[in-house]
Amino acid sequence: MSATTCEAAALKAVIARDGDALLEPRRWTMFVILLVGAFLPPLDFFIVNVALPSIRGELGVSSSAEQLVISSYAALYAVTLTTGGRLGDLFGRGRVFFLGLVGFAAASTLCGFAGSPWVLVAGRALQGVTAAVMAPQALASVQAIFPEREKPLALSIYGAVFGMAAVVGQALGGVLISLDFMRLGWRAIFLINLPVAMLVLLFGIPLLKETRAQGARRLDLGGVALSMLALGGLIVPLIEGREAGWPVWFWLSLVAVPLLAWLFWRYETRLAGAGGAPLLDPGALRAPGLGRALLIALLFYSIGSFFLLFSIYLQDALHLTALQAGLVFLPFGAGFLLGPLSTPFLRQFCGAYVNPIGMGLEVVGLLGLAGLIAATLSGVHPPPMPLAALLFVIGFGQGLALPTLMRMVTGRVAPAFSGMIAGIASSTLQVSTALSVAVIGGIFYEVLGTRTDPAAITQALIVAILCIAFCLAGGVALSITLVRRVPPAHGEAEGEV
Repeated sequence: MSATTCEAAALKAVIARDGDALLEPRRWTMFVILLVGAFLPPLDFFIVNVALPSIRGELGVSSSAEQLVISSYAALYAVTLTTGGRLGDLFGRGRVFFLGLVGFAAASTLCGFAGSPWVLVAGRALQGVTAAVMAPQALASVQAIFPEREKPLALSIYGAVFGMAAVVGQALGGVLISLDFMRLGWRAIFLINLPVAMLVLLFGIPLLKETRAQGARRLDLGGVALSMLALGGLIVPLIEGREAGWPVWFWLSLVAVPLLAWLFWRYETRLAGAGGAPLLDPGALRAPGLGRALLIALLFYSIGSFFLLFSIYLQDALHLTALQAGLVFLPFGAGFLLGPLSTPFLRQFCGAYVNPIGMGLEVVGLLGLAGLIAATLSGVHPPPMPLAALLFVIGFGQGLALPTLMRMVTGRVAPAFSGMIAGIASSTLQVSTALSVAVIGGIFYEVLGTRTDPAAITQALIVAILCIAFCLAGGVALSITLVRRVPPAHGEAEGEV
């Protein structure tokens, strides 16, 4: 070996050693604490579904107020996520996380002790806002505190926690209500958040080291207002439109969305040109491949309507109880838990193709499920083992694809913008869910018509499942065209401390 080669090798070793020395030694402990912010929001979204009959019986909730219990949380969570992510960049991800957690605990207390439907709706709205403040900080921390070699594992754990929360929520609500701990009934699903928040605050505050962007400046309040108007104009009609009978305001709101989005983008571009700190940095959003990655994310969560529509099938066509219906989802949850944990291993053999493989497994599982349901007599429970196997495949595919999808999105911008891009990624998934429920749910009810018999529900579900599979297949095709693109080198516009 030549002297030059030896010197180069020695220099490389020094750089690697110094790089490891600069790593935050408590990064995994910090990440675990922040993961609570990724776990609680989807948990509290799904856990309410099975509690609605009990809430209706005690508070006398009308159908419109019942819808608001769900939609107020979903809408405000979706429109606030981007702002929540950017707050972490500017003011410190740990500080913003704890602020969101305290607010979420206070909102949960308001829900747990609500004496009227409108107090409950107000508490749910506050839950949505505070959840959006704390949720992006875990995903943002992956870019900010982990070296490249550890990011796949961190994203896999994030995906597992995110998916587990969505599925656990379906069963946990039924269990808590059935136990009727201290005669709290449905109130326990909200009050259980309080001891969790207290424990995280007690152990987390001494351990969580602050990370933020260098040169952090004031929050772009104009951008916040315009982004919320644009997202709200899209999300609220999608969530409320069908229940309201597709009124005129629904169409007017959707027509206004492109104009609001253009005004927002123009405002952000001018602010960046004037040397300000925009909510969404236009330069970061022009990263090669980012738009296509976000489009894949939009198609990826088309499966969001599946949970609602399959629950309708289980309860209205097969006449299962809410708890029994929740337990049917457990194989899906097991797959969603194991999928992300398998991602680092599969990357060694499949490389960047793990994402299209995962989404492809979802397509195969959904097509198999549609065939199984079609081959089963109306009103008869499909064979348990094949049903469980197909649900596991769907969950495993989704869990496999989620971490790599998040890396496709977050890995294309500088770490200083990790909060911003984490908020955008999470908001895109929420928009995808709302679109899925509105469009594919609309197709389901259009096929169902005025009928409520098991045969009609089964037929409508099969059509909806095929629509979801079609959307995911589009995501597979787009993903294949993107995986060959190497993420660009991150800009140095802002640094991390």
